Amino acid sequence: MSRIILIPGNGNDQVETSMWYPSTIHALADAKHPETGLHLFGGGAVLRTFPDPYDAHENIWIPFMEDALEINESDVVIGHSSGAAAILRFIETRKVKGVVLVSAYHSDLGDISEREAGYFNRPWNWDAISSNASWIVQFSSPSDHLVPIDEQRLVASKIAGVDYIELPGRGHFIRDHDFPELVTKVIQKMTTA
Repeated sequence: MSRIILIPGNGNDQVETSMWYPSTIHALADAKHPETGLHLFGGGAVLRTFPDPYDAHENIWIPFMEDALEINESDVVIGHSSGAAAILRFIETRKVKGVVLVSAYHSDLGDISEREAGYFNRPWNWDAISSNASWIVQFSSPSDHLVPIDEQRLVASKIAGVDYIELPGRGHFIRDHDFPELVTKVIQKMTTA
């Protein structure tokens, strides 16, 4: 059974009550297939604060995703900001059902803490990323003040078959308390895939 799992951005040690995370996870956990009436995510929903929440080091987050969360090929994973980078690295070598990227980026953005996190010290395997998920959706905003839109568009251009959506005026998606576009898109993917 599929689970819905959220991988947060760094700098957040209260994930369970932050931004759009809880409302989105709860809406998806409650979502049912329109024909069968069964929950789309019968395996449940996961929204947890990660260890090393401020720096999001790859050598801590990837093992946590694998060993503690036990993300597997039936799960749908939402990654926001540094959580998106973690998901991209995770699916280079592991399969999942679906992926949602929010404010995704592929470089350290010239930031020393991003560089030290470890995700950006080698080339990306875009072919593996593209093939290790049944579907990938990416949300971006031209008004993102932390991740330039060109960076986000480059990620989209590298992922074969990505469903890329730009939402104007949403910034880095940190002021929203709800994310209805994401909920709608995941339900659509889960009921048509």
